Amino acid sequence: MAKKGNRVQVILECTEHKSTGLPSTSRYITVKNKKNTPERLELKKYNPILKKVTVHKEIK
Repeated sequence: MAKKGNRVQVILECTEHKSTGLPSTSRYITVKNKKNTPERLELKKYNPILKKVTVHKEIK
């Protein structure tokens, strides 16, 4: 049976990594309540490729 409610799974992708030109990307999967936060999520997360904390934005 499918879950009911406002919580959805979202993918966060690093914004700084695209501009560096390095291969692969830093992505995280999390959940958010789409009723409380209808806009795109933006969190600071660790990027293991760049070895520093960067801003990750919701994609899709």
